[in-house]
Amino acid sequence: MELTEEVKALFKETANTLKGSDRRIFMARVVKLLGKGGQRRSEKELSWDRDTVRKGSHELGSGLRCYDNFAGRGRQRAEERLPDLLTDIKAIVDEQSQTDPSFKTTRLYTRLSAAEVKQQLIAQKGYQEAELPTAETIRQKLNHLGHYPGRVRKSQPLKKIPETEAIFTHLHQVNHAASTDETVLRLSLDAKAAVLLGLFSRRGQTRVTVKAWDHDFDPKYKVIPFGIFLPQYNELYLYFTLSHLTSDFIVDCLHDFWMSVRDRFPHIKTLLLNQDNGPENHSRRTQFVKRLLDFVDEFHLTVDLAYYPPYHSKYNPIERVWAVLEKHWNGSLLDSLTTVLNFAQTMTWHGHHPVVSLVKKTYQTGVRLTQKAMAALEKRLERWPGLEKWFVKISPMPL
Repeated sequence: MELTEEVKALFKETANTLKGSDRRIFMARVVKLLGKGGQRRSEKELSWDRDTVRKGSHELGSGLRCYDNFAGRGRQRAEERLPDLLTDIKAIVDEQSQTDPSFKTTRLYTRLSAAEVKQQLIAQKGYQEAELPTAETIRQKLNHLGHYPGRVRKSQPLKKIPETEAIFTHLHQVNHAASTDETVLRLSLDAKAAVLLGLFSRRGQTRVTVKAWDHDFDPKYKVIPFGIFLPQYNELYLYFTLSHLTSDFIVDCLHDFWMSVRDRFPHIKTLLLNQDNGPENHSRRTQFVKRLLDFVDEFHLTVDLAYYPPYHSKYNPIERVWAVLEKHWNGSLLDSLTTVLNFAQTMTWHGHHPVVSLVKKTYQTGVRLTQKAMAALEKRLERWPGLEKWFVKISPMPL
């Protein structure tokens, strides 16, 4: 039997109008008309599945009909009924999640219970109670996304200051506003603890037997990693220095980063910097403020400083990067600067390698302005009332 284009179109259209056993029997009759090699021809020219055709041939020859038990396949996944569910869950818990303080795992521990996440889906995202899955199912979805809502002692903050909840509330507001404003680019900045270079045992695990010193005494050098992370783009920029972590080093890294990406973001007018309120970069650090003022005037950008509360810095998204880096070089001997840089270049974050740079400049500690000089700079700062230390806007001088 010759299969012309008109005949093939007729067979396909007819098969598509039928369902279940009727469709399979029709396909089997067509294959029987095609003669020897009909199954192969139907698969090649009509795109029919050969298993379906065989099932139809059995039904045609035996006179028995096979009924599909679709209900036996189980219930439909919640994200199939609600295609935005996982995205909405992640949006709710992401700002409420912190990494493991010891970086032993890439898990994220959230302050919200599964039941609270369900209530937030109703309040924030407009879901109906009846259409949402149970709290247990939402807990499983959280685990699938890498978030664990259980109470973990090691992830509990050491202390809380009276302003903690107010800081978190306003922080979530400014971060959400940045994600919806095309003129704002959100950056997460932080430095990792200094890495000692040498044959030191770092309590890692590896399949390769290596000899290491059991004490980290007399290190020849130490290298400090500093990261700039773009949460909206999942892009990572890592800077390493053998010198000191200072205000000048942090702003130099920010300057280098912006020089490398500003052509990609010509529409950006404001940089939102998420940081922990450390000694080198807090909003009262005179040298840090001075260097940021020079930065905003040079590029005519506005910089918004938004700090995480004390003892809660692990909620900063950049901290998740350090957990991945620790897992990447876990068990290896970081005996040289080249080894550290190679590990940093070969790690991946969401399938992409970071941009890695070595800062060779030497930095001096203790650089600060006089109170009189700082008082003059303070006039250019806009501090959020009630949370003056945690939220600061730095605007450029008018042209």
